[in-house]
Amino acid sequence: MNIRRGRNRSIRIALTASAAALSLGVLSACGGADSGGSADGKLAVTASFYPLEFLVEQIGGDHVDVTTLTGPGVEPHDLDITPRQTGQMSEADVLLYLRGLQPAVDKAVDQAGVENTVDAADLTTLEAHGSSSGDGHDHGEGDGHDHGEEEGHDHAEEEGDGHDHGDSGLDPHVWLDPVKYAEMADGVGAALQKADPDHAADYRKNTEALTGKLKKLDQDYRDGLKNTDTRTFITTHAAFGYLAERYGLDQESIAGVDPESEPSPARMKELQKIAAEENVTTVFFETLASDRTAKVLAEDTGLRTGVLDPLEGITEKSKGDDYLEVMEANLAALEKALGAK
Repeated sequence: MNIRRGRNRSIRIALTASAAALSLGVLSACGGADSGGSADGKLAVTASFYPLEFLVEQIGGDHVDVTTLTGPGVEPHDLDITPRQTGQMSEADVLLYLRGLQPAVDKAVDQAGVENTVDAADLTTLEAHGSSSGDGHDHGEGDGHDHGEEEGHDHAEEEGDGHDHGDSGLDPHVWLDPVKYAEMADGVGAALQKADPDHAADYRKNTEALTGKLKKLDQDYRDGLKNTDTRTFITTHAAFGYLAERYGLDQESIAGVDPESEPSPARMKELQKIAAEENVTTVFFETLASDRTAKVLAEDTGLRTGVLDPLEGITEKSKGDDYLEVMEANLAALEKALGAK
């Protein structure tokens, strides 16, 4: 999935209110008990991968049965959808996915033809992180107080790395920004309310509770990363562009958006130079991908290795049982690596 590169800035793509309304509007015709549902009368929701599953679980509570297309331990980018899964998708009351992240899911969604299909990309504002310089760098400018509205740029590995986040070139890893994830939560809550109006009050209450937790998480990140010895961190996977921009950090990725792709020798040499110049202490890898390149770079530069989880799935290796716990673990890892004061 290639991220198209622009020079020295994030290209912000503001999705209009009408686009979001179109995505959710189809749900207005769907009733509660008469709209289908699972065998036990609950609303049947299919989510494409864990971050969307978590939103449905938190907001839907006892009123929904949620299934995910991406099982624990499966790298979402590499997911293949079976004909049986496509058939199961077509039986869902609500189908929730993020176009551009999983090509196989995008194709299956189009084939499933579920009336109440919601593209989570329409629930917030996505950005195209890219640079023609090909230096794998992603900046968040400023002091870490509010970088959601500031210029940032992601130099995501070499051009032509074999990946494309959809036709638009937008970075889909939006759930790693608690503020944008909260916007997605609001959209999912609205979708469930329209699909199941009999329980709309509960969905509203649960949405407010979840967005409150995400607001606290955002504040934890702001406080924890406000003062640090360095603002630069190195990861194997260029998934943290939104997080870096939100909190004024600089992400340097080894392998671009695909955690399994191989970096060039030139890129590895460049990262060694950046690590020395920016006082980088740690090379981060993740739970669902190989740590081989991270360890090679760490050995060559004398750096530590650590885990920074892109939260594309929860396994027994995850440093927490859910999104909120793992994000707090990520914060602790960043505070240590960056020398937070």
